[in-house]
Amino acid sequence: MGPNRIKRLFTGLTTGLDVTRLRVSRRTLLIGGLLTSTSLGRARAQTATASHAIAMQGTPALPAGFTSPPYANASAPKGGQLTQGVLGTFDSLNPFIVRGLPAANIRGYVVESLLARGYDEPFTLYGLLADSIETDAARSYVTFTIHPAARFSDGVKLTAEDVVFSFSLLRDKGRPLFGIYYSKVTKAEAIDARTVRFDLTGADDREMPLILGLMPVLPKHAIDPAKFEDTTFEPPLGSGPYRVTAVRPGETVTFTRNPDYWGSVLPINHGLWNFATIKYDYYRDGNTHFEAFKKGLYDVRVEQDPNRWQTAYDFPALRDGNVVKEELPYGLPKGMHGLAFNTRRAVFANVRVREAILELFDFEWINRNYFFDRYARTASYFDGCELSARGDPATAREQELLAPFPGSVRDDIMQGKWLPPVTDGSGRDRATLRRAFDLFAQAGYALNGTQLVHKATGKPFTFEILCTTREQERLALVFVRHLKRAGIDAQVRSIDATQFERRRINFDFDMMEYRWEQSLSPGNEQLFYWGSGAADQNGSRNYMGIKSKAVDAMIAMMLKATERSDFVAATRALDRVLLSGFYVVPLYFPPTQWVARWTRIEHPSKTSLFGYLPETWWHKGSS
Repeated sequence: MGPNRIKRLFTGLTTGLDVTRLRVSRRTLLIGGLLTSTSLGRARAQTATASHAIAMQGTPALPAGFTSPPYANASAPKGGQLTQGVLGTFDSLNPFIVRGLPAANIRGYVVESLLARGYDEPFTLYGLLADSIETDAARSYVTFTIHPAARFSDGVKLTAEDVVFSFSLLRDKGRPLFGIYYSKVTKAEAIDARTVRFDLTGADDREMPLILGLMPVLPKHAIDPAKFEDTTFEPPLGSGPYRVTAVRPGETVTFTRNPDYWGSVLPINHGLWNFATIKYDYYRDGNTHFEAFKKGLYDVRVEQDPNRWQTAYDFPALRDGNVVKEELPYGLPKGMHGLAFNTRRAVFANVRVREAILELFDFEWINRNYFFDRYARTASYFDGCELSARGDPATAREQELLAPFPGSVRDDIMQGKWLPPVTDGSGRDRATLRRAFDLFAQAGYALNGTQLVHKATGKPFTFEILCTTREQERLALVFVRHLKRAGIDAQVRSIDATQFERRRINFDFDMMEYRWEQSLSPGNEQLFYWGSGAADQNGSRNYMGIKSKAVDAMIAMMLKATERSDFVAATRALDRVLLSGFYVVPLYFPPTQWVARWTRIEHPSKTSLFGYLPETWWHKGSS
């Protein structure tokens, strides 16, 4: 899953137990299977015990009695302020709907979920609003028991009715992602005030109990469903550690820690949520954003530009030791960062055209002249981990999975021999240009003087690259120069973040830059990224418009895999199908996280598997 995905994504966004792990009695299963309806009615064929945590595969790493996450400092002082600088803007405080550009971190900071992610494991969740979870071996249902102390910030007790209300509201009126996920639930029921059960019969999806565990829980008593889909600047009510206390639309959001936060004593929260206030200042321009950091107007900066990282951090505060630069390791897949083709556009409908354009992207020249050779080239949708098909021939299991879809994977990709083209770095590589012209010819294009045109219609080959930041615009302008060598008249269109988001949601673009974050346990979000059902669903992240039976089948296999080996095989097979479609021009990724901070802000010595986590940091002057 990804920022986070996402991450933080999602973003979005642990550790587990060896004791009190999920288990099913084989004897009970056997007896249950032999019972008849006439003798014992509708007796359940499976039993399970409640646990404090659940892992997607295997067992949680932390035992039931753990005291704090290993990536946090349980003794971290509380107090002070963290100021974060965000490049962009916002026009809503509701991150759960399609409309609007939401402010950062409402989810997690203000609105909590039933379970919390452990950031040192691929996909393990621990008790948060729910202090226990129960499911069976087949994961045909899941039951959550609400923590008796759980409260919204207005003091109202959180109940199972709030959970069912949130499920229905998000499924019916939330972002498409919620509808895709929650449509697999056949029944949601509040058993009593503290117990909620979801029936997943027929879902054939082992990830669903975890997906439901990450569902945002909203207050039934404070939300009007009829107005839920409207953008708003009204501070949301949640159960989380912070409340929104100040808003300047498009400019600033301030979070203040709730002194009566119900979950402060939970083990999963020990060492987290240390700042008394967290302020997010928004900047429209990248240079202004960086200059503000140099002046100390915000505290922590994650650098995305290797050129700036290499040359622009020589300023007084850094020389004096008041700012430090750190390169932090992280173990997540590097995801797919690329220039996405909108295959809904006729100009990009032919896969040979898309492959030809990939040939014209001179990564070696760009990396050397713009990025000090600090980037690595993206060559997989799951780069940097065992889930990637990069460099490896398909296993027997992968071949078996792909056999019903002949032609869905190219031979060189099946053999693990394909990589993005490597140029001589001159910016004028003739070999890649020749290969591009050969591919264009196969697609029906040829040069007419200095212009690439369709041979049958005479129509020039032209398209637009949509951008919203100066960094995107700079890359697009370089690429336009490379494309011009092949007679392609590409244009760059730069628009503000709000317009960009609107056009992206509605798939109103030819090509744009995007990054799909990935986790070590990708699952349902893959349907949202690449599934056929999401291709025509505004607000999904299937920006390319992929409609592939092979893609859908590989995702389905990922979701129902019970063994890690089968899961890895299905994910690698998915990677091969996506690569064969040439849906993006793969770009690049930094091998580490580049983070600069003012030394008034400190962090734990251990970096999590997910990388740096601001929620575990603290203010040096606090007590």
